[in-house]
Amino acid sequence: MSDRTVSYARPMRWGEKRYHSLDFHLRSRFGEKVYRIALNGGMTCPNRDGHIGTGGCIFCSAEGSGDFAGKPTLTIRQQLDSGKKELLSKRPVTSYIAYFQAFTNTYAPVGYLESIFTEAIDDPDVRVLSIATRPDCLDDDVIALLGKLNQIKPVWVELGLQTIHPETTRFIRRGYNMEVFDHAVKRLRGAGVEVIVHIILYLPGETEDMMLQTIDYLNHSDIQGIKLQLLHVLEGTDLAGIYRQKPFYVPDMETYICMLGRCISHLRPDIVIHRLTGDGPKDLLIAPLWTSAKRTVLNRFHQYLKENDIWQGKEYHG
Repeated sequence: MSDRTVSYARPMRWGEKRYHSLDFHLRSRFGEKVYRIALNGGMTCPNRDGHIGTGGCIFCSAEGSGDFAGKPTLTIRQQLDSGKKELLSKRPVTSYIAYFQAFTNTYAPVGYLESIFTEAIDDPDVRVLSIATRPDCLDDDVIALLGKLNQIKPVWVELGLQTIHPETTRFIRRGYNMEVFDHAVKRLRGAGVEVIVHIILYLPGETEDMMLQTIDYLNHSDIQGIKLQLLHVLEGTDLAGIYRQKPFYVPDMETYICMLGRCISHLRPDIVIHRLTGDGPKDLLIAPLWTSAKRTVLNRFHQYLKENDIWQGKEYHG
């Protein structure tokens, strides 16, 4: 980023949207709509196997946030073919993101990682390789591999930050500190790899100012994308037990949309927004139930931005 101060006080548009959407970014970059296929590389997580902890993050489902990913018993090629078949049954599609979603997708020997990642990018219809992982699972040999693959097709690494606040970090059992995150971002960017960061809004105990502090921190980080996610309480998680014993605050749709508007108005305009909400598995979702109507939430959000003349970067000065 440039050191000079830039103000974005004038209305900005990305196509028809008031924010830098992933769809706009992909159409601009590849000339067409690109669809994601969620894959399962058969890995686990150091926060589950005892290396860091055994319970995982308190909000993470039994599938390691890969509830919509492919079956690990299938090869990557088979998972891609299955995902294509499902998408093509609904609409004509020619381009895909191979998204390794379940658990920690660099938590394996580098030889194995090279084989499954190469299997994905060798598919001629795959435009991008996207890998969800932890910043403490990026050894030098893994970074070198990702940099090499990035010379073939674009590689994105998605890091689950969730929050910058230590007290919340301890509560959710994230298992690493901000120095580890910052170091991982620096090394990934040094290898030419694009970085996408996951954050969760309305974690228990966090105020709106705390959430905006996380946004501001990321504005000063060399990241290219962000996923904004409302906290989901899912059946079978430790968070569900806490919620049943002593329910914590969960926002209604209008409150969340208002906060989301504040977040994107403070967000650096070049950062691509990969997600604004989520729709956890309906058979596992305990709260908030209104998130299951994802299309309704997004439509209302777009209306809210227009009503209040909000756009990404309106309140950002960098």
